[in-house]
Amino acid sequence: MDKLLIDGGQPLSGSVKVSCAKNSVLPMLCASVLPAQGDVELENVPHLQDATTTTRLLVQMGVSVTMDEFMNISLDPSAIHNFYAPYDLVKTMRSSILVLGPLLTRFGQAKVSLPGGCAIGLRPVDMHLKALEQMGAEIKVDKGYITAKSKRLKGTNIVFEKKSVTGTENIIMAASLAKGVTKIKNAASEPEISDLCMFLNKMGAKISGYGTDIIEIDGVDTLRGTRHKPLPDRIEAGTFMIAAAITEGDVEINNIMPEHSSAVIEKLIEAGAEITSTNSSVRVKMKQRPKAVNIETNAYPYFPTDMQAQMTALNAIAEGESFVIENIFENRFMHVQELERMGASIKVSNNTANIFGTKKLLGAPVMATDLRASASLILAGLAAEGTTEIGRVYHIDRGYDCIEEKLQLIGARISRKPM
Repeated sequence: MDKLLIDGGQPLSGSVKVSCAKNSVLPMLCASVLPAQGDVELENVPHLQDATTTTRLLVQMGVSVTMDEFMNISLDPSAIHNFYAPYDLVKTMRSSILVLGPLLTRFGQAKVSLPGGCAIGLRPVDMHLKALEQMGAEIKVDKGYITAKSKRLKGTNIVFEKKSVTGTENIIMAASLAKGVTKIKNAASEPEISDLCMFLNKMGAKISGYGTDIIEIDGVDTLRGTRHKPLPDRIEAGTFMIAAAITEGDVEINNIMPEHSSAVIEKLIEAGAEITSTNSSVRVKMKQRPKAVNIETNAYPYFPTDMQAQMTALNAIAEGESFVIENIFENRFMHVQELERMGASIKVSNNTANIFGTKKLLGAPVMATDLRASASLILAGLAAEGTTEIGRVYHIDRGYDCIEEKLQLIGARISRKPM
């Protein structure tokens, strides 16, 4: 097990390149079981633990996986013989549930362990299962496993009680080979869902309405392999934007789609950052101590819950008082206790954190509790005086591609050491 050591107080400067989006890559890997012929090829897959785990899961199902030196992955699903996702593989990530829809719709059966992932609150799979049952699946949940069977799934009208990214993705994939038309109402509209739909359409699916809250899938008989480059990771991009702001630095973030990060950019401008952008880059310059800004998380296109912890870290050293309201997950303030060890002044009540900005944080030993919390601790360490030691960094490896190397390139004094 590794730890990160950060000597803070150094303004960051230079340029950094963002990797492809974790939240696009993982559902696309799961969708690789869908084609009846041809390989699925994904370009520039980031080196992430979650991607490695998903690939291991596919291999044990019978998918043949090859990768070149440029992290292009080729997946051949022609020899799938195992429709089982065991607990020891899926316990570390929530997105493992995304193999359920593809296996069920192509092979008529699946046995998937109830998923794991970050301990940031309840993320029930009930909506996935209810929707699949509406499409004709027989589903049992017993001893920690979901067992599903069906003849060919049938298109239907599905109304989600609340927006669910993985729920929307699972049903889109299941519906792509169903008989007839499936309409999903109150669908999630994140860019990664649109990316998945474009990828599936290249495979021969007929999906429309993505990017809105009503998605329509006209099921087809077969899908074929294709090649696709996932979109850039907007959460990684936002994390580097805040890294520039929290250190009063000047950083250009490349290989991004700025329109996908508009909610974060707007808040950084409010905090006092100077921001210029092109079609594929954003430059963030902060010349003074940031100003405190209030944020409230919600589904895309509003402020993303996956950037809440990072913005909390920025507000911890900002000038003034702020409120952070978390509307998506009920247990996503576990990073607060660790930030307080560094001198942050934060009071949490229910889904709201009241943050009283302090001029200076002090380096301290802290522990990552989930993926985005670990990013907030890195950001706090970059701004802090002295050395910050972050334990349990396997959380960050699940979702950030070579983060310490990228930060080193823009001047961060950060290193990885064995515990």
